[in-house]
Amino acid sequence: MDDIYRAKSRLLIAARQELLLRRKSDRLAKYNTGDKVHKKQLAFHKCEKRNRWVFGGNRSGKTECGAAETVWMLRGNHPYRKNRKDVRGWAVSLTRQVQRDVAQAKILSYLRKDWIAEIVMESGKSSSPQSGIIDTISVKNVFGGISTLCFKSCEMGREKFQGASLDFVWFDEEPPEDVYDECCMRVIDRKGDVFGTMTPLKGMTFIYERIYMNCYDDPEVWSETMEWADNPYLDESEIERVAASLDETALQTRRYGKFADKSGLVYPEFAPELHVIKPFDVPREWQDKLSIDPGLNNPTSCHWYAVDGDGTVFVVAEHYEAGRDIGYHAEKIKSVSDSLNWKRDSFGRVSALIDSAANQQTLSSVASVSALFFELGVCVNPDVDKNLYSGIAQVKRYLKGENGRPKLFIFENCTNLIRELKTYRWSQGDAPIKRDDHALDELRYYLMSRPKPHAEIVRTKSEQAAFKDRLIRTSNRGRL
Repeated sequence: MDDIYRAKSRLLIAARQELLLRRKSDRLAKYNTGDKVHKKQLAFHKCEKRNRWVFGGNRSGKTECGAAETVWMLRGNHPYRKNRKDVRGWAVSLTRQVQRDVAQAKILSYLRKDWIAEIVMESGKSSSPQSGIIDTISVKNVFGGISTLCFKSCEMGREKFQGASLDFVWFDEEPPEDVYDECCMRVIDRKGDVFGTMTPLKGMTFIYERIYMNCYDDPEVWSETMEWADNPYLDESEIERVAASLDETALQTRRYGKFADKSGLVYPEFAPELHVIKPFDVPREWQDKLSIDPGLNNPTSCHWYAVDGDGTVFVVAEHYEAGRDIGYHAEKIKSVSDSLNWKRDSFGRVSALIDSAANQQTLSSVASVSALFFELGVCVNPDVDKNLYSGIAQVKRYLKGENGRPKLFIFENCTNLIRELKTYRWSQGDAPIKRDDHALDELRYYLMSRPKPHAEIVRTKSEQAAFKDRLIRTSNRGRL
């Protein structure tokens, strides 16, 4: 009897030790837990969009979250998304060597050995896969099935990416556009996901246009930027030491994960992570004017502007639509103004600046555009300064601000103004390309009106600055 008892005790001890060993080796269970949490990694994992990208600097934690996402999907135990059985996915690297050293190594670090059903090698031995190049890993899914991850490299060419039906594709760094398009086809019938983690070293490529800018307005596209300071595991003194050794272009890409090739941009000073903030309730005393750039076939652009006690301008709302008449735009402008409880004059009219060309008569009316807006309750002032170069210089001054603090902030719901600021470029001559500039035109009209700080603000200047700092910090913590 004692022998049986001792044998059972040994088995229990061995089982307990095995469990402790597995927990110790389970990096996925410890991922983003404890005192240090990478908030932007969690934002990526929690996002429900089907085409998600992280633009991160080197060592910002971007590849880490791509590998964790991949293993969660394979295992069927993703904490924030609907899980599946028998998942099929690809991990796409630039070359086989990069695969082995980066994506493959990260995935193996999150895969416990008892989760692996089989490894098929491209080269090397399956007994030590970290030193070879893996072709396929089969992973035990928590629902009882087997998930499969195939490693691909862009050097194979587009043809090697045809035919499969997948639940997800992970791009570790930026692929060629034809490979990206082919992979997007692979997830259609299973309504799968595409996600990427990359440092934008190639400049403003198709990824900049189609993902960062979302030029096709795909509702499933989402992206965020990661920088060194977002990674809680990096030493601050080391960050500053390395940052001091980089030139400005390298700093923007390798630290901040930004698309740094800004040659030709009219407003390279514009940084969404700095100038774009979450909406908040604007104090009534800050409310100033609207500014309108009218159009018929082209969009009519209108924005609502507020100015605080320090003279900082906030763009708080947007109306941007093409192919509509003046009556429609006037009603939309009044409706948005009502929703904002925007101030009106003694006759109940909204006050706005407007392009002086609005004084011309329309083809369908003997009245001018300005007169029609006035009759419909929008009191427009066409006396605006339209000097292009002075206006651009004024916008730049507001974007740069003073002592590192911008003088212009834009609510994130003003999507068309943000898009135009990102893409407005010089032509080969000395003038900007006359395209997608309707919101930018009326932004210039407003800033050239020299908006003044509102004297009736009761906060002291120091209180005002503290409020603004809290606002920006709070807004940026919840972004992306």
